Order: sequence, then C-alpha cells, then structure tokens
Amino acid sequence: MKKKSLIMSLAALVLTACNDKETLNPESVLKESTVARTALDEYIDATFTRPYNISVTYRYVDSDFDNSRYLYPPTESKVRPLLEIVRSVWIDAYTEIAGPNFVKEIAPRQIALIGGHNYNSSGTRTLGIADSGLKITLFEVDLLDKRNQRATREYFHTIQHEYCHIINQKKPYDPEFAKITPDGYISTWYNVSTAEANEAGFITPYSMLNDKEDFAEITSGMLSGSRAAWDARVDAISSATGKAAIRRKEAFVADYFKKKWNIDIYELQAKVEDKMIAALR
Repeated sequence: MKKKSLIMSLAALVLTACNDKETLNPESVLKESTVARTALDEYIDATFTRPYNISVTYRYVDSDFDNSRYLYPPTESKVRPLLEIVRSVWIDAYTEIAGPNFVKEIAPRQIALIGGHNYNSSGTRTLGIADSGLKITLFEVDLLDKRNQRATREYFHTIQHEYCHIINQKKPYDPEFAKITPDGYISTWYNVSTAEANEAGFITPYSMLNDKEDFAEITSGMLSGSRAAWDARVDAISSATGKAAIRRKEAFVADYFKKKWNIDIYELQAKVEDKMIAALR
C-alpha cells in the first residue's frame, strides 16, 4: 500500500510539473557573439574580398590543423603591413602582366593568417600551405619585419610558391619536367644542404621532395628577385650537370607560363621585383 501511495504521489508530482504553465521567454538565451568591424576589416573587404572574392581570416585558427600544433592568430597590428605587400607583390604584379581578370579567376578563396611558427616532427618549419586551390595559409605573420630584407623576400617566396601550386592545378605542366632529375626526389630532403641540392640539379633542398614542389620552387625562386640575381645564383653552382638541370627546369617553367597562360615569366619577374623594391622602402 505504501508502495502504491508512493507511486501515485510521484505520478501526481510529474503531472503537476508537466502542467505547470510558465511564461517562456521567446528569445533565445544563447546569444551570437559579434565582433565589431574595424578599419582592418574594411581594408580587407575593399582590397581582397570585394574585388577578388578572397576572404582573409586572422582572428582565429580554424579547425583544419592538428590540435597538437601550437598555433595562434597573428597580432592585429601585423596583419595590414603583410597584406599590403601581398596585394602589391602578388596580386598587382600578376594583374599588370597577365590582365585584370587573371587573379580574379585563379585565386584562393581564403587566405588564413597564423601568427607564429608551424613546426613539423622532422624539425622543419612550414611557412605556407596551399589547400586544394581554395585556401592559402601563411604562418609567421608576427615575425615579418621589412627591415630584414632577406627574410621578407624569403617570406614572399613562400607566397609565390603556394600560388604556383594553384596555377598548376588549373593547368598542369608538362610531365616531362619530372624526368629531368627523376632519381633525385627524396622524402628526407631536410637532410640535404643547399650545395648538395644544387649539385644534384635542384634549386633548394625542398625542391627535392617531388616534382610539384620542384616546379614551384623554380617558379618562386625566379619570382623572388631580379633576373640578374637569379642568373648569379644559378651560375654560382659549381656542378656543371646540376647547373644544366636547373636551367632546363627554368626553360620548362618559362615555356609553361607562355604556352598555358600567355605570360612572359621574365616580364613577371621584373614586375614582381619592382613591387618588392618599392615595398621594402
């Protein structure tokens, strides 16, 4: 009987609770977080998003990265100085040589900025990533210092490298390129010195990873300085066979840009160099 009374009491309690009519607030208690737009946001919209349909993310690190990596957003004051050089050295240079629609039609839809280093288990650092032609991630934004011209040129070498990957995805290069130094590609490129890579016919150790990186390294190497500087770099290689292989790769790159895109790579090289010199002043 006590058991029955207890059950009936619990049932009554449940019914009372279910029938207790409270006035509910029709507005959600979960408020969307909003971030006030800044002058930097307006600059990004006017310079990248509206004319080129490129979004720039800098306030957060998205979920594409392994949580074990220590990555953080860039310092906001570092973002615009970087983007101004990106616009000039990359977008404006290509636009002036290849036409106003080139970058509009062939561009990543997102540029993601990361403040610090992206270290790999091998001890190397990743400076940039091109993801499926839709996104370029740039690391070490906080470290950019235009007073260090060599480091700044190396940083924008990364941008030219990643953009080359996107261009190659749109129109592949001649597979014969991979046959110039087929036995030189290795996964442990980071154990090779620059001199050793040059002797084997590669412009940098990283270009030894595979033919895609090789092509992008030749391209970005050419677009990271003047033609005179590039020629001096190649001519300084002591190995005649290594030097000849790099010159063959250079010819493939020049032929690719001319035949596939109607771009004179040497005109583009000169334009990029002019923009870089102006940016470093």
